[in-house]
Amino acid sequence: MQDSFDITTLIFIVLAIFVIWRLRSVLGQKTGNEQPPFDPLARRDAPLRPGNPAPEPDHNVVRLPGPNGAHPAAEVQTAERWKGFAEPGTPMAAALDSIARAESGFDPSGFLEGAKAAYEMIVTAFAAGDRKTLKDLLSREVYEGFERAITEREQRGERVETTFVSIDKAEMAGAEVHGKTAQIVVRFVSQLITVTRDASGAVVDGSPDQVAEVTDVWTFARQLGSRDPNWLLVATEAGQ
Repeated sequence: MQDSFDITTLIFIVLAIFVIWRLRSVLGQKTGNEQPPFDPLARRDAPLRPGNPAPEPDHNVVRLPGPNGAHPAAEVQTAERWKGFAEPGTPMAAALDSIARAESGFDPSGFLEGAKAAYEMIVTAFAAGDRKTLKDLLSREVYEGFERAITEREQRGERVETTFVSIDKAEMAGAEVHGKTAQIVVRFVSQLITVTRDASGAVVDGSPDQVAEVTDVWTFARQLGSRDPNWLLVATEAGQ
């Protein structure tokens, strides 16, 4: 029994030595130069070694200005930030800067596109007497003026027909920031067909066949930082 036990033990010892030897030959030994475990969040910058050239500069990296002042590229960007909308150094450019500081996503081109859409919606809604649409796009004071004009027109039995031919121009004419309220003035030049008819259908103003050029100067306002992205019409005047 003792001999059988010794032989069995000897066999296991030999097998263990063989397995350890195979593992060492396959996996190798530590040399002190092993790579660390892969970290998916770590930056993958190639180390600089003889024969390994420096990596190309990353143009997506924003470099902070040095001790001598702002980075030249930043100066150019600031000077041309509102190119086509406001001249550098003007009160309007300063106001646009204030708006952009409060809301980094502000885009003057996008604003003007929205202003053009609002202009057409408001003019069309006023002609149709659509109070609900107007209430969502106008400040309270402007809405009251529009609503009063619609009511007087209805009492006379008149109706207005307006057809947009085109909006030839929409440009910023001014901008101001008072506290958290931003205001932008937009000058519109449009081509419209407008006619007013009485209860019998007779034309009392305008012409159904004549295209007229109309210039309007409207002021839009918005509370900066508000969750509501809409700008409301807060003032209107006829332009020259």
